[in-house]
Amino acid sequence: MAGSGNGSGTGNGKANGKPNGSASHPITVLIVDDERTFGEALEVALEREKDLRVIHVATDGTEAVAAAGKRHPDVVLMDVSMPGMGGLEATRRIKETDPDSAIVILSGHEDTHLLARAVQAGASGMLRKTEAVVDVASTVRRAHRGEAIHDEHEVELAQRRLRHRRDLDQDAEARLDRLTPRELEIMSLMAAGHDPEKIAGELGMSPNTLRTHTQNVLTKLRVHSKIEALVLAISHGKVATLDLTEAG
Repeated sequence: MAGSGNGSGTGNGKANGKPNGSASHPITVLIVDDERTFGEALEVALEREKDLRVIHVATDGTEAVAAAGKRHPDVVLMDVSMPGMGGLEATRRIKETDPDSAIVILSGHEDTHLLARAVQAGASGMLRKTEAVVDVASTVRRAHRGEAIHDEHEVELAQRRLRHRRDLDQDAEARLDRLTPRELEIMSLMAAGHDPEKIAGELGMSPNTLRTHTQNVLTKLRVHSKIEALVLAISHGKVATLDLTEAG
């Protein structure tokens, strides 16, 4: 995913005052990945580069923060998805205590908003885990020199998309906040797979009253079906479960 870069490197081995690695002063690298096999394989591959030296392989965010605080690596290759402390939170914490460390986020899946979130967390950019080792090594060097990992327009587009997504989420939250406790109760029963007759009986209301409540929910949420309403509520934590085979 890394672009060709429009960084400030001048091609003379230095950028932003940071020299390239050398045999006597290699670029130190901290690898973070909850799959130890992947982390160790990447370590073996990068150690073949004479100007790079892997100083530690961490398997979670907490260990990564501790290792970065102790070893002060030049570059951190940070897995984004890990149990416990995720890669973005670990990135924020490392940058707070060691702002000179360059961090590159590693991802094994597509996420249209990840680049923007990574940059906001303080990372220099991101790479897919499927990138060739030569490209990973090249990115480590560029991150260390302070060069751009991604094209400026790519980053701006990612940030615009993330802002749009957050605006949509805020709008959805506002619509969901308009639902009454009774309407949320009805949606929870719908999500559990209860049919309208059972819901009406359990709540002690007539079928007509239930239909009125249901229509009010659709109107408030600006959706056209109960399925759409349930998916919206579940995605924002208002309803816990959804049985698509029984919700009409």
